[in-house]
Amino acid sequence: MKKILLISLLLFTLTSYTQTITRGPDLGELYFMGSGYTTDGLYYSTNFGETAIFVDSMDYMLTIAADKTQGGIYCVKMPENLYYSDNYGYSNSWEFKYSSIYLNSEITSGIVSSHIFSSYYMHSEDYGANFINHACNGFSGSRKNVSIDNINENIGYVLSYEATVADTVYLFRTNDKFETLELIRKFNYMWYEAIELSRGFNTGEIFMFNFTRNELWNSFDYFENIQLTEVFNFDSYYNIGIEGGCIEGELFILYNFVNQLWHNAHIYIYHSTDYGKSFEVFHPFAKGNEPILANFSTIEKEVYITTPIEFSNFSIGEIQEYQWDFDNDGVIDSYEEFPVHIYQDTGWYSVKLSVVGTDSINSFIKPNYIHIIDTTTIIKDNLFEEIAVAPNPFKDRLTIKSDFILESFSIIIYNLKGEIAFETFNHNNKSFIINTSELKSGVYVLNISSQNNSSNYKIIKK
Repeated sequence: MKKILLISLLLFTLTSYTQTITRGPDLGELYFMGSGYTTDGLYYSTNFGETAIFVDSMDYMLTIAADKTQGGIYCVKMPENLYYSDNYGYSNSWEFKYSSIYLNSEITSGIVSSHIFSSYYMHSEDYGANFINHACNGFSGSRKNVSIDNINENIGYVLSYEATVADTVYLFRTNDKFETLELIRKFNYMWYEAIELSRGFNTGEIFMFNFTRNELWNSFDYFENIQLTEVFNFDSYYNIGIEGGCIEGELFILYNFVNQLWHNAHIYIYHSTDYGKSFEVFHPFAKGNEPILANFSTIEKEVYITTPIEFSNFSIGEIQEYQWDFDNDGVIDSYEEFPVHIYQDTGWYSVKLSVVGTDSINSFIKPNYIHIIDTTTIIKDNLFEEIAVAPNPFKDRLTIKSDFILESFSIIIYNLKGEIAFETFNHNNKSFIINTSELKSGVYVLNISSQNNSSNYKIIKK
């Protein structure tokens, strides 16, 4: 019987992911689950996780979700019981709300006060006292993770897997609060991989973190397109989770580390304001020896030759020395914590960072991480191949740049219906800035044309 129970818990952990970090309504306000001195518990922070208060022990607490009401937080405890606290989760403030075999351990707060979702099955509009069931037409498979949009809670996403298809994870989307769902994407992931979704700040923004592969993916257009943002070194964690923030580009990663039967226990909060491209690390709880873990990134991964590249370093532990190898040739190029490096030749470069602790060393390699391109190469049959369009995704401005002067050319932005959303004409400039504040969020096609050349670029308005 014990073996059966252990296997069941393991399968649940592998195939589904519960929420261990959730943000409150105020900037910098967080709740998260983690280790304490004597027991695991719930923490509350008002400064992005830099410091936190241990408010309650977990006591079979499986998952948490903050309400939009100040001080309001939900939790699910075994077996299938929903509780709500109106006092920041402090002990003795929890009120029983609901119990059902259909109540899922994965809960998600709505976008207005009193709204709470139980997976994709049902939702409540009265702080969990009553629930409205969803039809879920079109959905198939077993649920892995669920998220809703940050602006429109009719929009939601479900990751699932099929028992008979071991190497595929499916993504469904709804536009009517899980009454109907449509399969929009398939991922070449194994069924057991641990994946979590979290909504971003703007509508259509969604974060997806594959903790099995340590990959962070972003979408800015309701998962019509998705891009790999960064790869991390998060080995040997006790539990881990992500949460989108309440300002544009904000993302939190919770990293709980435990070893040696809880003699060493640490909580780290990674905080990003640029969609997970760089992080500041906070350490709200520490007990015993820290882990040594190398992590780094850079904002721009494709740059022109001789362009300085600034490396962000968010490694953790009692680090004595940083060893950077910018081309993975075995030669240490820098010992700085936050180095700047200039590549002198074109090509792809793998980067390795080793962090040296008092009694251990940890190394992290990112293969083919930096791409250096030549600014002087001009392809004569299509000059537009040397045009840079940035940023992409963009918000209120889009810049078109070239290293050579372009003769008269037209700039047209089309929406996906083929309609002209913007049109202008430029004369003999190297760069041109487009005011895109009037464009709605979504995917567009940018066409740049001259008498002899024409090129199209897919662009995304956030």
